[in-house]
Amino acid sequence: MKSAAEKNAFNSTEMNFYKPEKTISGPAYGKGFKLFATVMTIGLFAYGASIALRFPLLQYGVGVKALVFGAALMLAISYYWFLRARTTIDAAGIHQTWLFDKKVEWRDVRGAKMIGIPYLSWLFPPRMVVRTGNSFTTFNGGSREVLIEFAKISLAFQMKR
Repeated sequence: MKSAAEKNAFNSTEMNFYKPEKTISGPAYGKGFKLFATVMTIGLFAYGASIALRFPLLQYGVGVKALVFGAALMLAISYYWFLRARTTIDAAGIHQTWLFDKKVEWRDVRGAKMIGIPYLSWLFPPRMVVRTGNSFTTFNGGSREVLIEFAKISLAFQMKR
């Protein structure tokens, strides 16, 4: 039988399995991906403008106008957040800003793994997939420091098994 002190010590180490040495923060998306997003956004806006000039959109109903305006607005908002998003790893957990912020605390993490696209890591760097209970959260890292910390986290949770 374990004493109450041993149980509390076990639970505290289990709940605080990983802590980074220091707070790491960096862009969520790298320069290559931001360039790709810029080219795609300009291309989509240009394509939308060409359609708007070829078709009499003002003659269509309110629903079509709202749909076109909503699509352009979502494209602009997504582009803004691709450029501005940041990933932070600190003593509390992992946090990524975006249109909807993502946050996972260390006590909730059950596993972590880095995944990537072979031969395209220059454009799409590896991501950190974090398992919490029965859900998964993906975090992006666009700087060397964040990716190194992702690798440390992934290795720590693989060694935990």
